[in-house]
Amino acid sequence: MTERHLIALDLDGTLLKDDKTISLKNKEILKKAREEGHIVMIATGRPYRSSEMYYHELELDTPIVNFNGAFMHHPRNPSWGYYHEPLDIKVAKDIVETCRAYQFHNIIAEVIDDVYFHYHDEKLLDIFGFGNPKITTGDLCNYLNDSPTSMLIHTEEDQLHVIRQHLSDVHAEVIDQRSWAAPWHVIEIIRAGLNKAVGLKKASEFFQIPAERIIAFGDEDNDLEMLEFAGHGIAMGNAIEKVKNIANEVTLTNEEDGIGIYLADFLNIK
Repeated sequence: MTERHLIALDLDGTLLKDDKTISLKNKEILKKAREEGHIVMIATGRPYRSSEMYYHELELDTPIVNFNGAFMHHPRNPSWGYYHEPLDIKVAKDIVETCRAYQFHNIIAEVIDDVYFHYHDEKLLDIFGFGNPKITTGDLCNYLNDSPTSMLIHTEEDQLHVIRQHLSDVHAEVIDQRSWAAPWHVIEIIRAGLNKAVGLKKASEFFQIPAERIIAFGDEDNDLEMLEFAGHGIAMGNAIEKVKNIANEVTLTNEEDGIGIYLADFLNIK
């Protein structure tokens, strides 16, 4: 029997194929890994409402990390704890004020499952309307009454760097920011010090599995800390260079069952 491992999965570009489904092979190998006593969990930038279906599809019974570590809970065990570390509302409103001096398409604030749009936005409603959140539209300085779990600024490529530079000059102490992968020019902001590794560490303490027996898979810059924390940080074949550089190994792409093939080999799953 191989020792028990904790397997942490990013969703988009990692577990999910480009059409946002989980391949049969990945599903089958993850199921076998669980039957052999390994622990499988999801760690994603998505809110819970848009990762919940994958949690159920894999029949998981573990905590889940959402919003890149700003929210973590155990869907099947409410007494496990509920970790929500939002941005200070004052900081959130300062950011909105800052943006008025720049060109941007929209600012979106999420408070767990409530979504606030600065401007009405058909295109983004499709993405954020998933899982039926409560949606409010209007100037965030007036409508946002709670500290947001995460904020997104949707802008143009040339403005992205200018706004990010300003944010790091003014708010570096209190926020962590990153940009989304193309084609979206989006700046994502959460409270400083949060990332997927923070959630993974809580899980590893709970399951008493040391970092050297954690296998984490990812493809984007919001996976960097998690891959560094894990004893086995595995980059997908389609990952950005930065992720491949810090990873212990690189597996096949998300279209080629990279997760399943790596795990079958590493954990000796027939």
